[in-house]
Amino acid sequence: MIMRSGQPLLLPASPAFIWFSLCAALLLDMLPLGRQPWRPDLLALVLVFWTVHQPLRISIGAAFVFGLLVDVHRAGLLGQHALVYTGLSFLAIMVHRRILWFPVSSQALQVLPLLMAAHVLDLAIRLISGDAFPGWSFWLAPLLQALLWPVITVLLLLPQHRAHDPDENRPL
Repeated sequence: MIMRSGQPLLLPASPAFIWFSLCAALLLDMLPLGRQPWRPDLLALVLVFWTVHQPLRISIGAAFVFGLLVDVHRAGLLGQHALVYTGLSFLAIMVHRRILWFPVSSQALQVLPLLMAAHVLDLAIRLISGDAFPGWSFWLAPLLQALLWPVITVLLLLPQHRAHDPDENRPL
């Protein structure tokens, strides 16, 4: 992959860490904090992150399985979150090369339309199935997720950073 100038060289991502972060995000989303419509979906955010950064390891199939787990946990319409997460992962795979060219602060603006599209799909499925409109605070969730993108990026890339070794003879 061609990298921007000034971007540090990262170690390969550990598959165990990727799956641990996805499971941790799933467990955080399962905390009984109530169902506020403005609450950001951390699992969707971590799925988008790993789909953008490691599209060969985390793909649409993993998003589908995590979506089914969320559907079973929330005892809602089976397949609702699976469809939303699958669509979100598909969109993230489509634009993952473009997103990585931007600095982290600008990546949040690139990810925001993906998160908005996922929320629109989620809202459409809810309304078609006969649910009530959750209110206008529903639109705060993708904005909060976009604001959390730099924090999630720093936290999830932290194990991949190399230790600084001031050796003048080494080219990388």
